Amino acid sequence: MAEKSSEKVVKPRLLVLSKMFYELTDEAHPMSTFEIIDYLAENGVPANTKTLRSDLKLLKDMDIDIVTVPGRPNKYFLGARLFEMPEVKLLLDAVASSRFITKRKSKELSLKLASLSSGTQRKQLIRHMYTTGRVKPGNENIFYYIDIINNAIELKKKISFKITEFDGRKKKTQRNSGEIYVISPYAMYWNDDYYYAVGWSDKRKKMVANRIDRMEDLQILDEKAEKKPKGFRLTDYSHKVFEMFDGEEVRVMLECRNDLMKYVIDRFGMKFETEPATDDTTYCYVDVCLSPTFYGWVFGFGGDIRIVEPATAVDKMKKMLKSMTEAEADIQCD
Repeated sequence: MAEKSSEKVVKPRLLVLSKMFYELTDEAHPMSTFEIIDYLAENGVPANTKTLRSDLKLLKDMDIDIVTVPGRPNKYFLGARLFEMPEVKLLLDAVASSRFITKRKSKELSLKLASLSSGTQRKQLIRHMYTTGRVKPGNENIFYYIDIINNAIELKKKISFKITEFDGRKKKTQRNSGEIYVISPYAMYWNDDYYYAVGWSDKRKKMVANRIDRMEDLQILDEKAEKKPKGFRLTDYSHKVFEMFDGEEVRVMLECRNDLMKYVIDRFGMKFETEPATDDTTYCYVDVCLSPTFYGWVFGFGGDIRIVEPATAVDKMKKMLKSMTEAEADIQCD
């Protein structure tokens, strides 16, 4: 009978020990043998040095990384965790700075992420939370909508939604007087700190990308989704559309100063053709959608990356520059 009673005590004691190591210990805060025994007694599962030694062996046999610090007495702490402190901090910073996640949801997620650390580490993390001043969205349906879109993708069903916009007085409106948009969703894509649903639009006869935080009245339809276009790859699509702004897709020839090649690679990846232009520059052939975003990116390099072909893109760039110059001249005259 005594052996059975002892077995009944071991299981809850192991649970208490696991919780203690997870919440109270780390490399900077090990607990001594006697501190652990006192903790177990306070939590209703008394132990002694012999039973503790056996319990620690059982935890290690279960691949829990209990690290021993030799001494008189020995000290112990939980070594490897699912997420290490720098990893949790990285995730916390990503959540806090995201323009896609609402302020309330950021706080909820941050607290959950902080709970992956020890108690002392958690206090440090919480103390330094919410220092970002970035603009946060107000659409609390975002996470609910992500779940809906994910289910639609799994079920191979179409989705419908309305798109929100703002007028000149910052009043919330709906695009095209509340038009209902329908797409066959294939993926969700994170780009430039926003989340998009990427799919096929029957009406527009092309792939489209819609920001999830601007959706309203999102629903899964009974209608079966269209098959994904042959050869469609999300990575290729994201490069062509260029930060999710629509436009005419063309092959563009850029002349890039050699020391700025890293920026072209950052934007388009490694899979584009190049050839020498001069000793200091290189021609780059990239597939993009001609849009204000693309022209703005080129303009930002002050001529050190320039459009060479096609002529229509060169002309468009010249018109934009002329328009900006005239607008600046009007301001100076005023």
